[in-house]
Amino acid sequence: MDLHQLFYGNEITLGTAALRLMLAFLAGMLIGIEREAQSQPAGMRTHILITLGSALAMLLSIYIPQTFPDFQNGDPGRIAAQVVSGIGFLGAGAILRFGVNVRGLTTAA
Repeated sequence: MDLHQLFYGNEITLGTAALRLMLAFLAGMLIGIEREAQSQPAGMRTHILITLGSALAMLLSIYIPQTFPDFQNGDPGRIAAQVVSGIGFLGAGAILRFGVNVRGLTTAA
């Protein structure tokens, strides 16, 4: 299996799913370590959970139409839209205002 098929392929196998989840874990861990080093409220555990949840939702949006091709009303884009909506909600909750000072904008971004 070539790298293009591994990262951009439409067929989800156990190996590709595991690799994508591991990459999401590593990305979340690296971002979280950097945020903890900057003493930000959302740290490593938070970012790992967000990246793993997002990767799992994206894997499901590919896997469901692959597994159930006769299901006409399913739209895999809806899952992705809800993930983006949920991350936006978490980002909005991370913004705090203390008088005239605003904290958490970089965490929300």
